[in-house]
Amino acid sequence: MRRTLVINLDRCSGCDSCVTVCKYENGLQLGEYYNRVVAVGPYGDFPRVSMYWLPIQCQQCENPQCVHVCPTGASYRDEKTGVVLVNADKCIGCSYCIYACPYGVRSLNKETNVAQKCTLCSQLTADGSDVPVCVHNCPTGARFFGDLDDPDSEASQELARYDDDCIHSLSDPKNAGPTCKYILSPKYAEWKEIHQ
Repeated sequence: MRRTLVINLDRCSGCDSCVTVCKYENGLQLGEYYNRVVAVGPYGDFPRVSMYWLPIQCQQCENPQCVHVCPTGASYRDEKTGVVLVNADKCIGCSYCIYACPYGVRSLNKETNVAQKCTLCSQLTADGSDVPVCVHNCPTGARFFGDLDDPDSEASQELARYDDDCIHSLSDPKNAGPTCKYILSPKYAEWKEIHQ
């Protein structure tokens, strides 16, 4: 099982609703984020100028570097769901996982000294009956959640609607195997990944 997000950038308006509801649901402190939206562009030459918004959160990697460097086993990939999680009771606050993440999507909670990140709202989605709040509250319907190994999941069905040239992943410099997928149709903009 590979539970993850599929984000359709053809629909994303860069409104930051996903960022806001994530902070509220997870009780994040000022300056802490599990999700952020980066403006890519504008680029190109007039009159063919393009721009899009790129939401970035944990990529739910199949070979997560954060897990490999964790000295206590606090960072792990759930065998049942494929979601990368942190066991707060085992975390010693060493920050190795934060530095190992190629996407810069982990942080250290200043109050608890525990590494934290997007869990795909595992408190809501663990039994499969709900979706992450960022998916539920996206006003443009740009976010999809599901198991990529299940062709009937909403995430897989959204990917199936598009050709391969429309489907992208963030670059993978450490062979982490990000499962999060992005849809960006060439008729709207050329994929020019910018992150960190």
